[in-house]
Amino acid sequence: MQIFKVGGAVRDQLLGRPVKDIDWVVVGATPELMRSKGFRPVGDDFPVFLHPKTREEYALARTERKNGHGYGGFSFHASPDVTLEEDLLRRDLTVNAMAQAPDGSVIDPYGGRRDLEARILRHVSPAFTEDPLRVLRVARFAARYAYLGFRVAGETINLMRQLTESGELQHLTAERIWQEFSHALMEDNPEVFIEVLRECGALKSLLPEVDILFGVPQPEIHHPEIDTGAHILGVLQQCVRFAQPLNIRWACLLHDVGKGTTDPTQWPRHIAHETRGLALIKKINERFKVPNDCAQLALLVGEFHTHAHRALELRPTTLVKLLMKFDIMRRPQRFTDFIAASEMDARGRLGLEDRDYPQADYLRKAAEVMRTVDVQPLLEQGLQGAQLGQALNEARHQAIRTYVESHK
Repeated sequence: MQIFKVGGAVRDQLLGRPVKDIDWVVVGATPELMRSKGFRPVGDDFPVFLHPKTREEYALARTERKNGHGYGGFSFHASPDVTLEEDLLRRDLTVNAMAQAPDGSVIDPYGGRRDLEARILRHVSPAFTEDPLRVLRVARFAARYAYLGFRVAGETINLMRQLTESGELQHLTAERIWQEFSHALMEDNPEVFIEVLRECGALKSLLPEVDILFGVPQPEIHHPEIDTGAHILGVLQQCVRFAQPLNIRWACLLHDVGKGTTDPTQWPRHIAHETRGLALIKKINERFKVPNDCAQLALLVGEFHTHAHRALELRPTTLVKLLMKFDIMRRPQRFTDFIAASEMDARGRLGLEDRDYPQADYLRKAAEVMRTVDVQPLLEQGLQGAQLGQALNEARHQAIRTYVESHK
């Protein structure tokens, strides 16, 4: 029985990055031996065990064979005669196919250290094409390590394209796709994730509503970058710059999908793209089973982001309707997130990344004005029921009218 540290822990240690989770491979052991040493099996599908003290995962060395579609379409063979090299061969990338022995020496049968030094993400073997999830994983790794200069090897991109064209991506579950997207959007270069998926055709397969935006022009006076797809990538970069959370990044990714439905004869204008995009955003949210906080913000940002850009020009009645639409009394954070997403949209334009966005402060203060309208004087007047609601509504309108007038 031999135990080796494997995968990401070895990779990140060699890169000088913090090691978060450690995975271990056990060679020459049986499930019975593992249980006798106090290890607890994780489940019936995989020969993986939890250490009795550290709770880290220890997997028996195994080989695998494709016998179905999708991420789960594999049969596994785990036995004491499976070697470490055979176990590492089934992994996705060479940089993830290294192991470290107890004495600290690195076992690297497939050139992982060489590719680390060359800053290349390369598949280990042709078996790469057996697992469609690897298309998303490689794109995510590219987003994670882009700051170090990593790129995906051309031959690996070709295999990813082959996987995409085979239709295998359609067998991935919504949950696994969302998991990869949500992790990738939180990397330091989420735009690289989108670029890599687009390069291998996977973006067109999984998220055609965003893929089609590349090549769609916008008015240069508002968007110096012109290309709508390039704008989306710029907005994601701003999300990283301002450390925005996932729900804002997801909303920013989808906010302009309506522009993909504009009749080309109307380019570069995109009249009513906000409302045209709502059905698409809803469809995407449902397709990926997106969590409610992300799904709802994406819909609201898609519909109202241009309202935010025109905030200083909105009439008091329109501003009140906007504030009420976001239910700012009970859900103030959602409006705050909307403002942040709108600001990322405004900054995600070539050469305008550092331009002030006074609309943000204006909208935040407007929301505060409405929230501070006191209902107590109305109650003291004896108002109740529908009369109270009407009087409170008028008081809020008056407060916003006064606020707007004071900023003219």
